[in-house]
Amino acid sequence: MDVWYYWVLAALILFIVELITSGFAVICLSIGAIGGAVAALCDAGIEMQFIVFAIVSAIAIVAVRPVLKRLFFRNGEKVKTNADAMVGKQGVVCADIEADDDNGRVMIDGMDWRAKSETNEPLAKGTKVVVVAIDSVILTVKRL
Repeated sequence: MDVWYYWVLAALILFIVELITSGFAVICLSIGAIGGAVAALCDAGIEMQFIVFAIVSAIAIVAVRPVLKRLFFRNGEKVKTNADAMVGKQGVVCADIEADDDNGRVMIDGMDWRAKSETNEPLAKGTKVVVVAIDSVILTVKRL
């Protein structure tokens, strides 16, 4: 098997890793691996392939990464993911929330979460609420 196949395989694996992460650094390494594959196709030695990989990766980090960050993180906004995305969502109390107690439950987007009241007022089952904060896995909610 030719060496350039390994470079292309590395580029694909790095691209898949980039899909899982969100920093746009791994995609630059993927671009560098494509550079290594091109060097291998030009019959460059393995040392030269790694040099091309390093140079192309560095150029991609300097040139491509800032462009991608501007496109995906406009105005410095971070994309809310996982639990952080829960703030502002609306739900329904599915197990009574008592004052000074974080054992109540709310249903939001089909998911059941532990919850407590923002104002320490009891919230009965069926009450519509909105998430105002999150601490670990406990949502702080207030009545709508």
